Amino acid sequence: MRHSKTLFVVLTFAALALLPFVTGAYALDFVTKIMIYAVLALSLELLVGSTGLVCFGQAAFFGVGAYAAVLLTPQDGAASVLWLLPLCVLAAAAYALVVGALSLRTKGVYFIMVTLAFAQMAYYVVHDTPLGGGTDGIYLLSKPVLGTLLDLDKPLTIYGFTLACLLAVFGFLTVLLRSRFGRALAGIKVNEQRMRATGFSTYPYKLAAFVISGGIAGLAGFLFAVKDGFVNPELLSWHLSGAVLIMIILGGLGHLRGALLGAFAFALLQELFKSEAVFGAFAKHWQLGLGLSIIASVALLPRGLIGLPQQVADRLTGGLMGQSGVKASETNHESR
Repeated sequence: MRHSKTLFVVLTFAALALLPFVTGAYALDFVTKIMIYAVLALSLELLVGSTGLVCFGQAAFFGVGAYAAVLLTPQDGAASVLWLLPLCVLAAAAYALVVGALSLRTKGVYFIMVTLAFAQMAYYVVHDTPLGGGTDGIYLLSKPVLGTLLDLDKPLTIYGFTLACLLAVFGFLTVLLRSRFGRALAGIKVNEQRMRATGFSTYPYKLAAFVISGGIAGLAGFLFAVKDGFVNPELLSWHLSGAVLIMIILGGLGHLRGALLGAFAFALLQELFKSEAVFGAFAKHWQLGLGLSIIASVALLPRGLIGLPQQVADRLTGGLMGQSGVKASETNHESR
């Protein structure tokens, strides 16, 4: 089972690496956008799937990273990736530190509402003040570079750079969740009271996870700003936070692979229902079709798309494989 999961990841990244050789400019741009959302989905998976913290303000950190990329870029030339990228990640992580330090004092639905409130505060700062250009947004006049080695103004270069960032984030989270820190987060998700009883102070662990998640979301925001060359307040809206939450649920909570799969599935479903070639005049009501498909997937795939093979196997074997799989997942957190 573990080998099949590793094979899935290897094949996914291999396919993404080979894609530029077999596709055109439109598909390259589309997949670049999906990979950016996959990075954002991975950041939320760390909170929801691995720690049990349902954050409804992830778009705020995404937007902070995007706006930082534009606002910190000099007006008279291109910035260096070496200092602009870390500053964007740090800006998002710093805001996550403030939000997390306060919101983690609450639990359950109150935590959800507080994170949403902080996200809306950030949204209105860029929406109603000259800082972020108001509703019109602001343009990134010069894409960042790394001397003559890297120019992110080229579609193929930004694709490769985004793929490298996605691979780095996936690898980092894989190692993190298999470490002692990751085990502690898993324990907090299962039973925080028991973790406290064993002597763990859970608050610092949750805050650290929140800050790391915010920093990764900021990285996704940086990539989005560089790709489109434009940012607007919608990047911080609750709609995006909800969409990312749907991605990880669609893919399967508790699995990094599920976050990847969910991001691609959600984007492809959007593109499908927007297609006039497929749905004709109904394409203008694409939100209805997307909503119905998500409802159907949640009802029919309770473990998400990542659990579909196991669900099929359970049906074929009368549930015996599913029971053994549940026991294995409970004793082996490395199954992600």
